[in-house]
Amino acid sequence: MKRAPIGSRPRIATPGPRPVGWKKIRRIRPIKYQAIFFDFDGVLVESAEIKSQAFRTLYGEHGQSVLEQTVAYHLAHEGISRVDKILHCHREFLDIELNKDELADLAGRYSALVKEAVIACDGVPGALEFLKKNIKELPIFVISGTPETELRDIIERRDMADYFTSIHGSPRRKGPIVMDLLFEHSLNGPDCLFVGDAMTDYHAAEETGLQFIGRVGRGDVNPFPDGTTIIPDLTGLSI
Repeated sequence: MKRAPIGSRPRIATPGPRPVGWKKIRRIRPIKYQAIFFDFDGVLVESAEIKSQAFRTLYGEHGQSVLEQTVAYHLAHEGISRVDKILHCHREFLDIELNKDELADLAGRYSALVKEAVIACDGVPGALEFLKKNIKELPIFVISGTPETELRDIIERRDMADYFTSIHGSPRRKGPIVMDLLFEHSLNGPDCLFVGDAMTDYHAAEETGLQFIGRVGRGDVNPFPDGTTIIPDLTGLSI
């Protein structure tokens, strides 16, 4: 039986006489999207607080005011690479311009604080079930602000790599990554979905024409504009 193109509605034939040996064949169900793009932290795994705590540890020695400004900046710019955040926080809150070696040292300390914790943390409810159910239905991508090498290692060690068509992290920005993937896989932006938990994700979807759903955990502040579709976890997400 010829498989319907992804995103199309299959033609349903008029039932006729059933031949000898007939067996029911599962009909290919129509789907809403050509592909799904997921952020990682806070969308597929419950690692957002791990990242916040790492910034508290990294900047705690600089006093309460700097600590509060740093954490506030981190929370307002989730999805941006740690390197960019560290550069900004040192420049703006400490009046320190980091050189290459100093930046690498701080980024390495941050990585040491978060990596093993992210590997061990809980998944977002419904995430693994969604991936298992839809792995063969459509392309699924990860687009994250985590350094790509570290991101790939985390996903491998969580035994999640096989669920994704490809995995992408920093230093590249999310928008250009999405644009390249749309072109590479012959996808139409408005027929694809981005699921994220930060305005960085929202802007990447807006920039590339994707539909967007925000993940806002129960009790968390909704960072998205009025009218944005939000979900508390992935238990209700469907394609």
